[in-house]
Amino acid sequence: MRRMAWLWAGLLLLPAPGWAGPPQECLVAQHQVEHIFPLPHAAAAIAAKKLDVLVLGAGSSTLPQRNGNGPGSAYPARLQTALTELLPGVAVNVTADAVPRRTAAAMVETLKTALPKLKPALVIWETGTVDAIQSVDPDEFSATLAQGIGAIRAAGADVVLVNAQYSPRTESMIGLTTYGDDMRWVALQHEVPLFNRFEIMRLWAELGTFDFTDAPNKIDMAKRVHDCIGWLLADLVTEAAKNAAPPSESGR
Repeated sequence: MRRMAWLWAGLLLLPAPGWAGPPQECLVAQHQVEHIFPLPHAAAAIAAKKLDVLVLGAGSSTLPQRNGNGPGSAYPARLQTALTELLPGVAVNVTADAVPRRTAAAMVETLKTALPKLKPALVIWETGTVDAIQSVDPDEFSATLAQGIGAIRAAGADVVLVNAQYSPRTESMIGLTTYGDDMRWVALQHEVPLFNRFEIMRLWAELGTFDFTDAPNKIDMAKRVHDCIGWLLADLVTEAAKNAAPPSESGR
């Protein structure tokens, strides 16, 4: 069943005539994208031909404004491009709320104003790195994730969790694995999809798809990585929304 889902996802992302599609280098990690849990609110929005997405993140959701780079090359913008191509006829709008050095707890505070203002059908919540750097208590981190998931669902939206970036330099310096494990456990408990960015990027590094130690080409490589992240996230969203049942009154 897992293999069939992967094969279908691969067919979904194969470029059609006149369709840009994802770069082939993205697809070597596509089997890492899991579609375990449905996204009913996103499915309803897609059926209504209007999908509003909020990307809630920290520094790794952005790219510096340099030589034409910047927000247009970061993965939230690439996600909007990919979803627009994968969902013809659907008006897709992705809003990025990315603030460097922001913990999960600070993001939950942001949700209090962002959710009623933007009314997204889907929240992509990228977190974990800053909490690891600041050594936030892992139990407190898990409780904060659960609180945020509850707030998002109460507002009538789905949520996808996104874990930390992989970096050979920081992997041994920061306890990212502990926080990544906590995110997976919370995701399973609350039946929300987890986009395993850490393992996807580590696989790219192991396969030589991207060299995360290649400083001279860092900006160009970052753009390519963000492009791939956007496409793979779009794959997760479209697949998880495809067969979702309508949202229940409880918000699930």
